[in-house]
Amino acid sequence: MRKLLITAAVFSAAAVIGVGAVIAWPVKNEVASIDQPGDPQRGAYLARAGGCIACHTNWEEGGKPLAGGAPLKTDFGTFYPSNLTMSKDAGIGDWSVQDFAASLRQGVSPDGEPYYPAFPYPFYRNLSDQDIADLWAAFQTVAAVDEPAPAHEVGFPFDQRWGLKLWRGAFLEPPRTKPVEGRSEAWNRGRLLVEGVTHCGACHTGRNIAGARVLDEKFRGYDGLPGGGKSPAITPEALQDGGWSVSDLAYALETGIMPDGDAFGGSMGEVVTYGTSFMTDADREAMAIYLLNEEQDG
Repeated sequence: MRKLLITAAVFSAAAVIGVGAVIAWPVKNEVASIDQPGDPQRGAYLARAGGCIACHTNWEEGGKPLAGGAPLKTDFGTFYPSNLTMSKDAGIGDWSVQDFAASLRQGVSPDGEPYYPAFPYPFYRNLSDQDIADLWAAFQTVAAVDEPAPAHEVGFPFDQRWGLKLWRGAFLEPPRTKPVEGRSEAWNRGRLLVEGVTHCGACHTGRNIAGARVLDEKFRGYDGLPGGGKSPAITPEALQDGGWSVSDLAYALETGIMPDGDAFGGSMGEVVTYGTSFMTDADREAMAIYLLNEEQDG
């Protein structure tokens, strides 16, 4: 009995030490200086394309732009997109551009806390320094709203943010920004948009029990979206079997109208209304070119 108690005590101590080590593990990497001037108009374009305005504005409740979004109800709890206005108390008004870069590309707050992956930073890792500078310049123009977004409603054990460090180690992928040789400029541009700022895979890829994307199910659709929504498959095969052409898909990203004359509904309707409809014809076409030929990605 005494030996059993000693063994239990040893394992308990090891577990406590292990958790303490994870809690103390710094996940924020040093951010290289971003000194280039930003273009606020291009930044506003990227913010639209990236869903920043759609997600961080509670339109249904009459919320002010970027002051905090509508609740996202998931199996892990309810998440509230944060206030991204220039409020120093409730938003990001006291951040530096380096803080902003770490938030987008590393998913880490200025004080080193990891963000929940409901925020699609795994895709924003593909943003360039110039993208960051442009986005930051755009956000500087957003009037301060001194009202914080509600706190996330997440129960145990998901409220233990230190566990997100383990999630990052298991599932976070490196950036993919290098152009694929042998592919057209339009295809590579579409790849950068789809795999990066527009983060199509965030909704159209299945998730595992930990909420991470299952890469073998990339673009095959998902029936566990926040609020119980479902997304269709957008693999090249699924799109081609559905009769989609590049022009059809590019048009749908502009208008929300599908080839059969029906309109996108639900969250995809919002994506078009607040995001892709503001993109250029060339970028929408590039996304369509990539999606219809994605299986040839190197």
